Amino acid sequence: MAADRDIGGESASLDRLGAAVTASGVGAWFVREVLPLESALMQFLRKSWRNRGDVEDLCQDIYVRVYEAAQKQIPDPVKPFVFTIARNLLINRVRREQIVPIESIGDLTALDIAADEPPPDRNVMAREELRRLQAALDGLPPRCREAVILRKIEGLSRREIAARMGISEDTVHRHLTDGRCALADLLYAGPSETRWTS
Repeated sequence: MAADRDIGGESASLDRLGAAVTASGVGAWFVREVLPLESALMQFLRKSWRNRGDVEDLCQDIYVRVYEAAQKQIPDPVKPFVFTIARNLLINRVRREQIVPIESIGDLTALDIAADEPPPDRNVMAREELRRLQAALDGLPPRCREAVILRKIEGLSRREIAARMGISEDTVHRHLTDGRCALADLLYAGPSETRWTS
């Protein structure tokens, strides 16, 4: 690592943003300030990421990002910085996979740190919208719900949905149309106006 590299017998020094940071100083800071957060970080990752097998790799990716940022300027305070990087990394991974299960969003706001987040009332409203959407999805007939989830959440084409469900593409089209209408009814109409009953 860069922390172990000396140039001309002295540690390499970087001047960024008015803070002089030596490579060995970053290494010592990392060991002293970041590594003690590992158990809390691992707990957060296990709780927030659905694939337990990725947790070790995620932790290492976070460490790399923290270390690289500290070479420019050592962050203060450390804990919010580390957990903000962790949160952002998880959000980026979810976006990259283009699969956003409602459960994966639940614990990302569990950190009690300062960040550029919407006010608490907007968080409450967003969570309520997610609950309403989940309830509306749960209110769809099973085959219709399956088609909507495969199309809108998993991003499959109609042909792929037809193959997976063992139905024709016309039937998939009908399920998607019925699902879209039913979701609109369930989300925006009054209880007496809903199209589907359970």
